[in-house]
Amino acid sequence: MNPTPFMPGGTVYGTLLNSQDEWNMLAPQMDQPPYKAAPKAPVLFIKTANTWSENGRAIAAPARVPQVEIGATIGMVIGPPAHGVRAPSAMDFVTGFVLMNDLSIPHASFFRPPVKFKNLDGFLGVGSLLATPQQLGDPAGLRLEVRINGELHQTVDFSRLVRSAAQLLADVSEFMTLHPGDVLMLGCGSKRPLARVGDCIDISAPGVPALGTLRNALIQEAA
Repeated sequence: MNPTPFMPGGTVYGTLLNSQDEWNMLAPQMDQPPYKAAPKAPVLFIKTANTWSENGRAIAAPARVPQVEIGATIGMVIGPPAHGVRAPSAMDFVTGFVLMNDLSIPHASFFRPPVKFKNLDGFLGVGSLLATPQQLGDPAGLRLEVRINGELHQTVDFSRLVRSAAQLLADVSEFMTLHPGDVLMLGCGSKRPLARVGDCIDISAPGVPALGTLRNALIQEAA
């Protein structure tokens, strides 16, 4: 009997600027208005429940959008309430990890992404399987492969994070409580690939079968 596919049980938080490559690429803009400095705390956003798409579900892209940006990442699923967590014990507050595809309409600013570009219906692919911290091992050793129609388009290297998984959870829990079932995404790599209507997107983690493969096809939104 197949296990019930995983779906979030709380709030899903995305993390911006947690890829070292993306940080380096955008660093020249960080001293410009309105912020005039690099962010000191993690930069978060919420992927609301209307965005969640289970593994295998087709995702509709608006007719006005020629391409959709793929944001391959993993999410940490919170177990015990996490507040004031210290990095060395952070994984004690994580019940598992799940593949995610943070889709968005391409846009210029990653400092304050408009909701209308990131929170369209269905714009977060969610993997079916929850890998335990023991099955995953050190998240810094994880590599994700993104394939479009079977062709490899991106490898996401989680050793290239600004904040490691443990440090990210610790830093976020300094100013807010994460509750059981909440999901904190680790962030996406830079130079995210683009997909079009008719494409099939596969995200997998070679060497970590417990995560499975996240697959979603893009279809045209009904008129």
